[in-house]
Amino acid sequence: MRGRGLWHLAVRRSQEAVELALKGTLRLAGIEVPHVHDVGMFLKEARDRFPESFSREIDRFASISHRLRAERELSFCGDEETETPSEHLYSEEDARDALADAEEVLRGSPELLEGWSSPI
Repeated sequence: MRGRGLWHLAVRRSQEAVELALKGTLRLAGIEVPHVHDVGMFLKEARDRFPESFSREIDRFASISHRLRAERELSFCGDEETETPSEHLYSEEDARDALADAEEVLRGSPELLEGWSSPI
């Protein structure tokens, strides 16, 4: 993606990674996973079901989920021939920010598992 400047794909893949990671987190806590792309509000509502080390990060993770969800549809525009394909709407910096946010959420997963005291 980097060599071809497909920044919209980096944004899209980051959103997908965050969505799946957070949905997995909800499942781990025994919460029915809703069929939406932004599950941040559900994490906030269930904050008390998670270990303290993970709970401290929920507001940040919910914010990341919300921001990337807002970019979801726009990031698909580069897949079609449009007047303004999304590869022109995103910059390398946008892609780097999205990837950094996804990495932050994904780094929270091992902390969640390490702090988990209930059987899975």
